[in-house]
Amino acid sequence: MTAELQPATRTPGATGPRSGSLDATAVAVLTIGISCVSWAAVLIRLADAPPLAIAAWRLVLASVVVVPAALLLARDELRALAFPDVLRMAASGGVLALHFALWITSLEHTSVASSVVLVTTNPLWVALAAPVVLSEPVSRKMRLGVLLAFGGMVVVAGGDLAFARTALLGDMLALGGALAAAAYFLIGREVRRRVSLLAYVAVAYGTAAAVLTLAALASGTQLTGFERDTWAIFALLAVGPQLLGHSSFNWALRRLSATFVAASVLGESAGSAALAWLVLGEAPTRSTVAGGALILAGLLVAARAEATDDP
Repeated sequence: MTAELQPATRTPGATGPRSGSLDATAVAVLTIGISCVSWAAVLIRLADAPPLAIAAWRLVLASVVVVPAALLLARDELRALAFPDVLRMAASGGVLALHFALWITSLEHTSVASSVVLVTTNPLWVALAAPVVLSEPVSRKMRLGVLLAFGGMVVVAGGDLAFARTALLGDMLALGGALAAAAYFLIGREVRRRVSLLAYVAVAYGTAAAVLTLAALASGTQLTGFERDTWAIFALLAVGPQLLGHSSFNWALRRLSATFVAASVLGESAGSAALAWLVLGEAPTRSTVAGGALILAGLLVAARAEATDDP
């Protein structure tokens, strides 16, 4: 698994929305990405494997696809990358690994709905950091959208605190995953101004795969010997939520502000909660529904701010 008012500064030849408009193609790609990542939490719950193993195999299998493709199709670009950009891309992979390690672990302690609602609060942290890190101003409407999302996060966490201590632990892990995701979006927004999607995801996903695999080995986490169904889930996570979902977000980062892309991912919370109810029988609590409604309201406000460039 970021929104702002002003469109990003374009590099020569890069495309992007004109002022006062919302890039319809980028929004369509984001919608596809959100649909794909909404399945992630349900698939993770169905996988009979430790959290670190799920995270590691998700990124390893995705890297098996994108790294050879980049070496074949973007070899010259990879060779020409400036060293600072290589470090930024590797850092992006590192925080992506942290995001998955924390978030997937959170699903062992709290409900799918609460975990996903909280892990998708990264627009709050992106909006706070974007003016400083990216020099991308955040409009009044965008700030309002972020505040609504933050209010929703408080409602969800408060309901879980009243429910069980273990649920609160899961909420805190999911929140940590949100902070890591915010860093991932911020770095990606900055690097994607200069680097192609294929080159970027090859380095970022490859780094995340290596970090998660080493963490699993160091902690003695089981990485083999799973049932066939679990291996199938690993493959589905790599193809759907990772290659189609996350790559859609990374593609959109060149056309839309980091805050808006992150805010759009809030739609995952609604999709995942609905799927968890249908597939796992996890009916969302009243606090999750109320908090989720506030978060989605914040998303709508953020989308309007991105589209209109209101100050």
